[in-house]
Amino acid sequence: MKVFRGLPNAASRAACALTIGNFDGVHRGHQALLARVREAATRLGVEAAVMTFEPHPREFFARLSGDLSKAPTRIANLRDKLQSLENAGVDRVIVEHFNAHFAGMSPEDFVEKVLVQGLHVKWLMVGEDFCYGSRRAGNVATLMEAGKKYGFQVETLPTVMNEGTRISSSAVRAALAASDFALAAQLLGHPYAISGHVAHGKKLGRTIGFPTLNLRVAHKRPAISGVFVVQVHGLADRPLPGVASLGVRPTVEDEGRVLLETYLFDYNEQCYGKVVRVEFLKKLRDEEKYVDIPTLTAAIERDAQQAREFFKAREGQAISATDRI
Repeated sequence: MKVFRGLPNAASRAACALTIGNFDGVHRGHQALLARVREAATRLGVEAAVMTFEPHPREFFARLSGDLSKAPTRIANLRDKLQSLENAGVDRVIVEHFNAHFAGMSPEDFVEKVLVQGLHVKWLMVGEDFCYGSRRAGNVATLMEAGKKYGFQVETLPTVMNEGTRISSSAVRAALAASDFALAAQLLGHPYAISGHVAHGKKLGRTIGFPTLNLRVAHKRPAISGVFVVQVHGLADRPLPGVASLGVRPTVEDEGRVLLETYLFDYNEQCYGKVVRVEFLKKLRDEEKYVDIPTLTAAIERDAQQAREFFKAREGQAISATDRI
C-alpha cells in the first residue's frame, strides 16, 4: 500500500475508486464501506484509495477555538489506522493535512482541484451524511451533480448496525470510555489494542522493580486512560500477560506527554525498537497522582497482583470449559 502525505505529485497520480473520511478505529461500518470500494476498484480496473485527515477536522477547529475538550478522543494512532486500511485491501492512502487552507476550500474547488485533478477519481463512496468544503456547504446531492459534470460515479453506504445500534466511531469511543472492551471488540471487529515501537523511557520502572515497555502516544486525548490488564503481542509466539498504564504519568512528570507503559510478568528481555501490540482486557482503575515513589510502587504492586489474579481466573475458566467438551 502506498501512503501519500497530501496529494500525490503528477507522476504518482492514478485513476482510483475513492472514499473519504477520518476512519478512526476502522470499525465494522468502515470495513463494509472499504469492501465496496475494493469491489468497485477491481470492477473498474483502478486502484482502491482512501483520503483521510491529520489532524481530525474537529480537533483542528477545537484547537482554533482554544478548547481542546471539543476535540474527539482518538481510538487509533496513525500506524494502526494505516495497517487496518491495508488489511482491508486499500492500494493507496492520502493523508491530507487538515489546516486553514484546506478547511477554507469551496465545494467546487474541492471537487475540481482535489478529486478530479489531484486524485483522478472515477468512483466515489461516502456516507449518507457526508459534507465537504468551507462551512460544510457541499453535500451528497451537490457531489452527485459534480460527478455528472466531471465523469465520476457517486454512491452512498447505508448505516451499518450492531444489534440495533449504529456502528460509528462515537459508539466505539463510548464503549471504550465505559471500559466495555467486549462491546468495543464487537463494533471494531477485533480486540482493542495500541501498537508502536518500544522506546527508551526514564528507566524509573526498573529502579523500583517494575521494568516497563514504553510506547509513545502522539495524540493528547486517547480514547482510554488509566491502569489496565493487558496482553502484548509481538515478543513471543503467544501473547504475554501484563499490566499497563496509559496516561501522563502525573506522579513523576508534569509535561503532559501521553505514554503507554507496560509491565510484563516474568519477562526481562531487551526489546527497544521492536513493534508490539498492546491489547486491553480490563480496566483496573483511573490514573492517580501519588505523594511519593514508595506510594506509587505500592500501587503498582497491587495492580500487578490484580492482573495476575485476572489471568489465573481466566485460565481456570478455560480449563473448565475444556473439561465440559
